[in-house]
Amino acid sequence: MSERTVHLDADPRDWRCRKIRVRPHHWYATVELDRDGYVDAASSRGHAAELPDLYTDAVEKVQAAAVDRLWYDGYPGGFAWGSGSRWVTLPVPYPEVDAAVEALRVAELDHDYSGLVQLANRLALPVDDWLAPGERELVRGVDFHSRPAVFLRFLRGKARRSGLRLNGRATAGSVWVRPMLPPAQKQLREMFPEQYPGWVGRWSGHVEPDGTPYRPWVGGREQDLSHRATPVRFQTVKPSVGSDCRCGMGLKADVNGGDHADYHAQWAFGVRVPKNLDWLGDLAVVTTQSPIAWRRLVYKVAKMPQRENHYDFRSWSHLGEPEETEDNVRAYLLQANGYVIGYLVAHDTDHHRPWDLVDESEFGKADDTLRPRIDLVWVADAYRRQGVGATLVQALADDFGSPISEVSWSTPISRSGRQLARQLSPDGIWVS
Repeated sequence: MSERTVHLDADPRDWRCRKIRVRPHHWYATVELDRDGYVDAASSRGHAAELPDLYTDAVEKVQAAAVDRLWYDGYPGGFAWGSGSRWVTLPVPYPEVDAAVEALRVAELDHDYSGLVQLANRLALPVDDWLAPGERELVRGVDFHSRPAVFLRFLRGKARRSGLRLNGRATAGSVWVRPMLPPAQKQLREMFPEQYPGWVGRWSGHVEPDGTPYRPWVGGREQDLSHRATPVRFQTVKPSVGSDCRCGMGLKADVNGGDHADYHAQWAFGVRVPKNLDWLGDLAVVTTQSPIAWRRLVYKVAKMPQRENHYDFRSWSHLGEPEETEDNVRAYLLQANGYVIGYLVAHDTDHHRPWDLVDESEFGKADDTLRPRIDLVWVADAYRRQGVGATLVQALADDFGSPISEVSWSTPISRSGRQLARQLSPDGIWVS
């Protein structure tokens, strides 16, 4: 199918003309009604161009039914469309493209929405029947037509969104399902039956009929190991555990632990080097004029110390066009085993004072010698106390062409920063 445009008004060259565009994709086609110019023209005359409620309801029913149908057929991706009166977008299977175009045309010109309603009814799937209570076998070609594994994945998603647990198994030509309503969801529906019409009578009073087919055993774990088991008892206690991890993320930020686990792995072992970067050595010096891929990597690494130390801003923000900075802002990235394990960001300045590294002691007299200043040093947790920070500071000094004692440190200096400074310059450091 090729892309095509259907004009709804007399003059297709008029910018106010409404048109329907059909765009083919790999799995489906997008049928989109363009009302942009029409709405602008109506608004300039003081007329309302909003879609009637019946129109909007019919479109939303088609969208919901079409999305379910495409996922049921095996489409693995997502969908996106806007809202409002300017654009109406319908993702539909290819056999329904002509029907969708005609339904939109009649709805727009004749204010007849029956075509959209009929299209939604044709696309609608018997999800309620598939997720009815009880153990049963759904046969391919009789109860459904997609591949069993795809169909089971689709049912699991619909069950999860309905608050159900689906005990299911796909076979070569069928899918066994046993939808179950968790006790907490069952109690919620019984307490508020008006919010869940049909659920109480359908689930609370369900009795397995005689002659129900028994799901065949296919090996593995024995079945019904919870038969006549005693329910688990729960108690309310207040354990004395913290709510924050050392990496800087809250332990309650993600119930499933996915976001925290991914971030914690980067904090502990480093940020993975993108495959599109040719890293020719151990240490990379990234400036504000470097390619955007390198500057984006620095920005990603800068997220680690920001979240760990709860800073308001990241220490690197140069993501626009390449630009030269007066103070020569740059970042040093140290990689090992395909991960960025060390990060130092610095710039050059001529405002410094000496400090003897003694707590509570005063800074010395001002000095206007140009020196490199460390803004921040960060090392992945697994590589700390192994000389990585010292390697980064030495690289900064060598790159500037000065002894390491001439490197300046931005204040305030953290406790770990002071330990590193004493190790590198025991007689004192420059601060700014």
